Amino acid sequence: MKALGNRGGVDAVSQQMASHPQYLESFLRTQHYILHMDGPLPLQYRHYIAIMAAAQHHCGYLVSLHSAQFLRVGGDPLWLQGLEAVPPRLQHLDQLNKVLAHQPWLTARSHIQALLKTGEQCWSLAELVQAVVLLAHCHSLSSFVFGSGTDTVPLHIAPNGTPPGYCLCDAANGNVSAPPPLTTPSEHTTRRWSLDSSCEMVCLKERIQKSQEEKERKGECVLHTQTLQHTDVEDEEEMIYSADPSRFITDPEFGYQEFARREEDHFQVFRVQDYSWEDHGFSLVNRLYSDIGHLLDDRFRSVTALPSSHGPDLKRAIWNYIHCMLGIRYDDYDYGDVNQLLEREMKLYIKSVACYPDATKTPLCPLPWAPLKPSERIHVNLLIMEARLQAELLYALRAITQYMIA
Repeated sequence: MKALGNRGGVDAVSQQMASHPQYLESFLRTQHYILHMDGPLPLQYRHYIAIMAAAQHHCGYLVSLHSAQFLRVGGDPLWLQGLEAVPPRLQHLDQLNKVLAHQPWLTARSHIQALLKTGEQCWSLAELVQAVVLLAHCHSLSSFVFGSGTDTVPLHIAPNGTPPGYCLCDAANGNVSAPPPLTTPSEHTTRRWSLDSSCEMVCLKERIQKSQEEKERKGECVLHTQTLQHTDVEDEEEMIYSADPSRFITDPEFGYQEFARREEDHFQVFRVQDYSWEDHGFSLVNRLYSDIGHLLDDRFRSVTALPSSHGPDLKRAIWNYIHCMLGIRYDDYDYGDVNQLLEREMKLYIKSVACYPDATKTPLCPLPWAPLKPSERIHVNLLIMEARLQAELLYALRAITQYMIA
């Protein structure tokens, strides 16, 4: 409430997460840091990498959102025609992007070496670490968007070029501006609310609407519009917002495969006892990308600390089941607990959201636990997102470590 109450509106993702305000605060802080604060990558690169990552799962919501932000920070509209229009160094990132998105266990030292090799289009190690964090963040956020049904909420296009929606992390920076209303109430498109929607979200919107009306009565300026100097740029933006994310995908056939059923025997199980977030990943990422380790660690701790009527055993079962599907194992965990605590329908839901978060290919089965409160359903989606985020980071950071010590 404190973070979003003065904005006059909230984005769909934040509406879903708002039932867990402590986690939402941690999420917004981290996202704002990687997208807007000091870092080696230019702002245009950050949003374009986010587009590339979200496109791997055909997440139109995030692709449209970051396309708008990309233009806001001065990005070249031609880049949004597809990967063939971007500098070679961004094109080179595509291989790592698709591997992390669908089969992260394939991430190898060779991927890192190819990007860091000497040459005009090479990446620095610091740039690559920030890019990896962005990729993993947006891949996992695509899972949350898919699981919560956010991607079914249509994005409107402003005739004056104002991007649809606004940055998910402006609230963390105290930005109280909001986009102008795009339609009259009678013109609004009917929205498909997800299974996670609840009266809590409705109450939040009502309180924010009252706050906005009060500000308007006082004559405060709460609306901020972005004007464009050229009509052709405006037309380009309109085309982009309705664009198919597939224009940013070079290998549409590449997707998730069962780790446990692969015939190849040269990919070993990732054992957390050999390389863990706490003992290895945290220190490496924090050294190469200042403070991000603390922010990510706070996210992991926040989501596991959220209260649940089902107890910590269930949360750990969900977390470890996701890691198991991605080839990560814990020697000190009895995986028989997964079958005892997670019924078959629940495992199908988790697998769908974590491994196939693509609404164009995968119909989302509903959560099987009817008695769950809306906030607990959101909690499940948050656990899936954070477990997947940590899994991708572990694979990428291990590959970077192998490169550095080779």
